[in-house]
Amino acid sequence: MANPAEKPDPNLTTPDEGEVREELEDIEEEEEDYEGEDDDEATASKPQSREDAAASRVNAQNLFRRMGVSPIPVRVHDVIVKGNEKTKDHVIEAEVDGVRHATTLQELLEAANVANFNLRALDIFDSVKITLDAGPPELPDTTNVVIKVVESQSPLTAQLGTSTKAEARSSSLEGSLKYKNIFGHGDIWDTSLAYGCDNSGEVGLGMYLPRLRGRPSPFTSRVYLSTQDWLKFSSYKERALGVSLGVLLSKNHELGYTLAWRNLIDPTQMASRTIRRQIGHGLVSDLKYTFKVDERNSALRPTRGYSFISTSQIGGLAPDSRTLRFLRQEIDVKYAVPLGFYRSALNFGVSGGITFPWGSGYKSRASSVSERFFLGGNMSPVCSLGGPSALWGFKTRGLGPNEPRREVEDDQSGGDAYERDFVGGDVAVTAFADLSFDFPLRWFRERGIHGHVFASAGNMAELSGNKYRNFTAPKFLETFRSSVGAGIVLPTSLFRMELNYCHILKKQEHDRAKSGFFLTFSTPSS
Repeated sequence: MANPAEKPDPNLTTPDEGEVREELEDIEEEEEDYEGEDDDEATASKPQSREDAAASRVNAQNLFRRMGVSPIPVRVHDVIVKGNEKTKDHVIEAEVDGVRHATTLQELLEAANVANFNLRALDIFDSVKITLDAGPPELPDTTNVVIKVVESQSPLTAQLGTSTKAEARSSSLEGSLKYKNIFGHGDIWDTSLAYGCDNSGEVGLGMYLPRLRGRPSPFTSRVYLSTQDWLKFSSYKERALGVSLGVLLSKNHELGYTLAWRNLIDPTQMASRTIRRQIGHGLVSDLKYTFKVDERNSALRPTRGYSFISTSQIGGLAPDSRTLRFLRQEIDVKYAVPLGFYRSALNFGVSGGITFPWGSGYKSRASSVSERFFLGGNMSPVCSLGGPSALWGFKTRGLGPNEPRREVEDDQSGGDAYERDFVGGDVAVTAFADLSFDFPLRWFRERGIHGHVFASAGNMAELSGNKYRNFTAPKFLETFRSSVGAGIVLPTSLFRMELNYCHILKKQEHDRAKSGFFLTFSTPSS
């Protein structure tokens, strides 16, 4: 995983004394280069070169002194791109467009630094260097911006990492092969294979474009074949073949569309009544809008800042009668407050979500089990973003509405199966609080190992299929589940590992939760 600290800072301000010294060192290096010339030329050129170097040093000192006092007017005459053999000029020029609008030297330096950051973020160049040259002599106070890039010498790269699927509330191991800049538009193509700890798997082929039709909106597309094994928890397997499209409208706004053919199967023939009614094929055609703000200083161990994410989804955008028609809304709010000692911080958050079918007879029609909410799982609520999250101490799909499975003479489910199916909820709410702190020992602090105490609570209920008639707020609050605990956190560059002791304060009948020690692995979800 890349270290954000290694990326250029797009919020660069006026150069400081350190940068002045670097400029002077560059001048001194030029002076030394003159000394290495041939003896015949050195006698005639060295005195002039030393004088030029001294004059340049004085000019540089005066320039930086003026920059610290007042703005220095300047106008960009031309932007010159060098070194791009495959990459189209317009791809580079679009990322550095900000330098053309600079009116002072200070603004130009800041815009150049942002341009450098944008070009490196394309991930198709080994190096990027931006320099400022003097403009034409007949045009005073002008400069030429020279951009020299070195295209990636190894366009084919392999990656291995972990990720968290927000809809599955589980982590998976992913391997991918990426080929960069095939057509010179900054395009990145990848083939990926993912396998989750819950027996989920996905094979996909994707494409990324940094700009869509010249607009500063990154575009993604993906064809995928996925499978989810929920036999142990809900007596069904889910397979899907589809395509997804996404456009990042701005830093905080994202729009996505998914078209997929989904199939639910029950190979054990033991599914509960609710699951049996949904077995079969279905067409998914949904549009999703996401608004996201994440101002936390870290996704794995936030000690200050806040995050907010709202996801609105509408399904059923196809005339086919087998299209799943649903509305879904999720909201997640988190806040981190530093306490000022031992790098301690209080993290707390609230998440909520609701889904409901729409169309003819929507009141009596049950929502799709694949679009319902499920709580519990092997992850930390501190890392997860995007809606109702895990509860410490509760197993995957380990709470909420459930039904008995069918009884068959030949038990095909195996000895580790459960007698009831968890069918999910149409409305869900979770909340958590987490107090993290450093240990006194320096060895732990240097490795980022820290402790935390926590509490979590949550609940869900069914609304569709006329069950909203039985829903009351007092009953919903009365059946809230809750847990507390403490543990040790070992953050790594890929994931957050926790060794916790959890104590279940409140659970309901048939919930799969117990007090004891648990080991969890979490990766930041997006």
